[in-house]
Amino acid sequence: MPFVPFARPDIGEAEIDAVARALRSGWVTTGPETRAFEQEFAAYLGSGVQAVAVNSATAGLHLALEAIGIGPGDEVIAPTLTFTATVEVARYLGADAKLVDVDPVTLNIDPARIEAAITPATRAILPVHYGGLACDMAAIFDIARRHGLRVVEDAAHALPATFQGATVGQLASAAAVFSFYANKTMTTGEGGMVVTQDEQLAARMRVMRLHGISRDAFDRFTSKTPAWYYEIVAPGFKYNLTDLAAALGRVQLQRLPAFVQRRRQLAARYLHALKDLPLILPADAPAGDTHAWHLFVLRLSDDATVTRDEVIQALSDAGIATSVHYVPLHRQPYWRDRYGLTPEQFPVAEAAYQRMFSVPLFTAMSDGEQARVIAALKDIVR
Repeated sequence: MPFVPFARPDIGEAEIDAVARALRSGWVTTGPETRAFEQEFAAYLGSGVQAVAVNSATAGLHLALEAIGIGPGDEVIAPTLTFTATVEVARYLGADAKLVDVDPVTLNIDPARIEAAITPATRAILPVHYGGLACDMAAIFDIARRHGLRVVEDAAHALPATFQGATVGQLASAAAVFSFYANKTMTTGEGGMVVTQDEQLAARMRVMRLHGISRDAFDRFTSKTPAWYYEIVAPGFKYNLTDLAAALGRVQLQRLPAFVQRRRQLAARYLHALKDLPLILPADAPAGDTHAWHLFVLRLSDDATVTRDEVIQALSDAGIATSVHYVPLHRQPYWRDRYGLTPEQFPVAEAAYQRMFSVPLFTAMSDGEQARVIAALKDIVR
């Protein structure tokens, strides 16, 4: 039977036409499409946010931490159950990461662990909205206020998750960073967006995303008067998004409501169909809030008679792809060795890792493909 991939981008003729128009326009790097994409994304979120388009969420996290002043000797607190990009950006700036354990139900960062990890060197908290479920931001903001810390949200999974009725990106953090990687709710191929309500932070990130130049390329090359002169005001980076990617993103943004609805439909079907198996199903959002359902992460329960690796192999044999989100950072050689980390320091994340696997969930997934995944799981997991 046809292979069921873990993810497949949902790209149609409208996206292809938009990219073709951008190519024909003569603007292929950062230009009018990127500016329009930023404006439309900010309007989608609302609440007066400013949006800064970048070539990856990793770049966005780096810009956000640089803009709030993170540097050598500082510490940032983040969960161990995340992709390395969340904290590698702190090392770019000479800062250190303080990894902590997660909540056993949501697998989001545990606020109690944040509090216990704070030292005089702590400057920021980096919550990760794991799988598309918003963290307990009320508790995190309370901790941040009491200790004078900044909050930068890793919202790579979280478009368009909500917390207590507010969309992630509208909350009281210094910045939130979204990903448009190929398997996300919407995609630009590679790319991301940093949003903030702080005009000074937005201005700093715009300068730093393109070599520290005081004026961006679009302004200089569309000026009606001679405008060759620019100034380098800081040693910046090369993090700008191209107009080709932005053109794709603008169409994807228009389709986002339908994408979200489809993901919710697929998640609901999984939750209903798998409820009687020896599995721990992912937590749904509280009533009145939205789960982005970027991932559908299953954990084997105590009474399962198969191991995680056996399930993954059996699904592969059935032509179904899976993944594991994630090998916790405390197990990764760089982070383990730098900070002397052991599995015993992270009992929740470690236990979850031993039993977790992610099954396919993507908007282009057909009902038949999902039915195959469900049937295979019912046959394998006993």
